[in-house]
Amino acid sequence: MGVFEGMGSDLLVANFQMGTEVHTVSSLDIATLQSGRLREGMRDVLAVAPLMPSSVEARVGGRSLSTVLIGTNSELIDVLDLAMTKGRFLSPLDVQSTHVVMGANAAAQWEKAGISLDLGDQVALGGYLFQVIGILRRNGENPLLPLQVDDAILTSMEGMRRVIAAPQISSVLVRSAGGDTSSRIAVQLQQWLEREMPHQTIGVQVPQQLIDGIARQSRLFSWMLAGVGGIALLVGGIGVMNVMVMSVTERRCEIGVRMALGARPWDIAGLFLMESLFLAVTGAVTGAALGVSVAWVFVHFSGWSSFSSSWSAVILGMGSVTLTGLFFGLSPAMAAARLTPTQALRDE
Repeated sequence: MGVFEGMGSDLLVANFQMGTEVHTVSSLDIATLQSGRLREGMRDVLAVAPLMPSSVEARVGGRSLSTVLIGTNSELIDVLDLAMTKGRFLSPLDVQSTHVVMGANAAAQWEKAGISLDLGDQVALGGYLFQVIGILRRNGENPLLPLQVDDAILTSMEGMRRVIAAPQISSVLVRSAGGDTSSRIAVQLQQWLEREMPHQTIGVQVPQQLIDGIARQSRLFSWMLAGVGGIALLVGGIGVMNVMVMSVTERRCEIGVRMALGARPWDIAGLFLMESLFLAVTGAVTGAALGVSVAWVFVHFSGWSSFSSSWSAVILGMGSVTLTGLFFGLSPAMAAARLTPTQALRDE
């Protein structure tokens, strides 16, 4: 859950589905977003940023790369909690300038092509030269977002109109104050956007609802795994008890001799409890080692980036197996302790 919560549990994503008519950026006035009109009546909205994407051919130093150009505003850095590696992010003063900010992966693509981008370099986009004013730090993949900022080049919404004749806003990102206000803000946001853009179908996603659903599924799977683990412990405990019952039956003569030589009942019980503990610990260590090994092999051949194990879970599992072995070995041990030397030797 911590992974998803770090992706923005207080983030709202409004996606637009275009209708039969073509609506450009004028359908949602740029000044409306820049002036903060959207926040009227929504005090819990902290920042708002539109996304206006388009696939473009970028050229630097005679080399061309296909990339994604995103038109947005200066509040995107607050909405997505972005950080800079070099330079600065877009500001309201850049609306009339040909400035761009490079995503971390976009800059890395130029590095692979043999071009090291730096502040002040020129990037050709759609017949215009744009100046690089900043390079973003890697933000990481966020499945809650319609676009990945790391893979894109960012510019102002006005700058998009220099590259694309009729740019269209595909989505609006809103950072809320979090808590239980997200659902209320989602309703207000959808109503506001429907008034501003009546010819479009608008859907507002609340990632917190997704996170809550994942949390419920996670708890369900946890209970299911706990049930499977409980059944496994029960079966293993019964196995230990059967082994110890057979051991007591086959060693009645030994028990009688030990008692005749002065062994006390709790000495006999302790002997068989120690054997039960040995069986349980051996099974726990073998099972833990086998489980971790199989998990590592699965991760290695699945191509996952890293393997990490929860040692607290391993210790908890081994402890549960050990206690189960002791519990199920208690009955055979007490049965052996209740034998008398005469009874044990006569039955033999």
